[in-house]
Amino acid sequence: MNKLFITLLSSLPIIARVTAGYAALTNKDGERIKTVDSTGNEIIELRGVYYDLAKEAALKQEAMHGMSQLELGAETWCIPIVDYVLCCSNVERVSYSCALKQSLIDALPFIARVAGGEAVVFDGEGKRLASINSNGEINAKFLGTISKDANEAMKKQKPVIGESNYISGASAVRIPMGKDFGFGFNNEDHIQKNNSLMNEMKKYQNAKYNFSDIIGNTREIDRAKEIANIAAQSSSNVLIFGETGTGKEVFAQSIHNASSRFSNSFVAINCAAIPQNLMESSFFGYESGAFTGAKKGGSAGVFEQANGGTLFLDEISEMHLELQSKILRVLQEREVRRIGSEKIIQLDIRIISASNKDLDKLVKEGKFRQDLYYRLNVLDIHLPSLRYIKEDIPLLVKHAIKKMNIIFGKFVEGIDEKALSILVNYGWPGNIRELMNCVEKSFNIIGNERIIRVEHLPRNIKESFNVADVNEEGLEEMLKEYEREIILKALEINNGIKSKTADYLKISTTTLWRKMNQLNIESE
Repeated sequence: MNKLFITLLSSLPIIARVTAGYAALTNKDGERIKTVDSTGNEIIELRGVYYDLAKEAALKQEAMHGMSQLELGAETWCIPIVDYVLCCSNVERVSYSCALKQSLIDALPFIARVAGGEAVVFDGEGKRLASINSNGEINAKFLGTISKDANEAMKKQKPVIGESNYISGASAVRIPMGKDFGFGFNNEDHIQKNNSLMNEMKKYQNAKYNFSDIIGNTREIDRAKEIANIAAQSSSNVLIFGETGTGKEVFAQSIHNASSRFSNSFVAINCAAIPQNLMESSFFGYESGAFTGAKKGGSAGVFEQANGGTLFLDEISEMHLELQSKILRVLQEREVRRIGSEKIIQLDIRIISASNKDLDKLVKEGKFRQDLYYRLNVLDIHLPSLRYIKEDIPLLVKHAIKKMNIIFGKFVEGIDEKALSILVNYGWPGNIRELMNCVEKSFNIIGNERIIRVEHLPRNIKESFNVADVNEEGLEEMLKEYEREIILKALEINNGIKSKTADYLKISTTTLWRKMNQLNIESE
């Protein structure tokens, strides 16, 4: 037995241990002389087994690299040395990795149950290989799809913790377990159960929205929420101004749910939707036989229904003058009487009103009672139109996508820059309601794509804006230009007086000067 042969054999345990796999020595025909594992023990059953890659390396007299014949996915190398071939593979490492991956897949039901949501295993690209929900059922819907966050975790080889793609308030974790696979879990089910419980409670209150449902962080929205929170701690009447679709009822419900009346009724009535001849009976109720067609047993009006809670009068400007005087009397006396009844019902009620019209102007025109206006307008909240808070549009779109993912059962991850630029620069006459409708329309035509693009937007929105201009200018520059227009308009309204303009914009004079300098607005 020559010295080279002895040296090569003695090196096998060291090579196997360092590479965490098998090391082997073959003759020039590829016949295995000895194969050892990472612990240095010989694998007797492989003695005499032929290895094609080793034979090829000996024939070509060059080092070869290829796939192991013992373990799917394992790699090997073979180096010819005189009459022998030294071989090594990562069989054990791959085998261990596969066993670990399978163990994780087997453990997914337990992980999902403990986390209170979905648990998944994904490959090196972030593609879902297995998914189990919290009740142990296979979630086959998104198997084979690539998660952006899982892909990021695998690329960075670091855990990624972020928001759930579906449920607002839920969190998701993606953890790489090497370069070949990783696993993740979320607490969606736990959060959804909590949300369902809250919604069930709200169902009986007829007010489902809270301040957490109000999306936006612009100064205008923050100011509106600040006043609304003050209103929630007060028993005074509130008047909310804003265009159609700006979220007046969301604010009204949020005030109610944050107030001491939250456990009592929230009753909403749209003054514009009720025929004039039914308004009085709708508000005051009636007794049986009070008029032709009166329901047997009578009916409670909205004042009576909301007693102890909150009455929301939407589109208050549409109430005719005769009824206004009767409403005023109810608010002054804090009592109501059904039509056809002598019985007085004492009221403990909070009124929140809303209007999309200028009530000051209607008062001057004699179309709305001044005394009722003052009675309703103790605290006033002005909701900005969406075109004046364009900085909030990306947040609103993100929120809408999450909501639509749940409704449509899709896995849309976001919106591309071009499409978002169009949405930011659109006028939004229908405000937030129109924006939500826009995203819903996009979901109807997006198919299995994961990103909303320009071609998925409604035609009227695409055609209202020059896409080429958006692409060239960029979102940041467009927002600056929009801010510049607002300040110029405010200066014009306030005759160029900086202190008045700052008050009008609800910012400090210092901030106004700084913004004017940044936006190249000349001062006079």
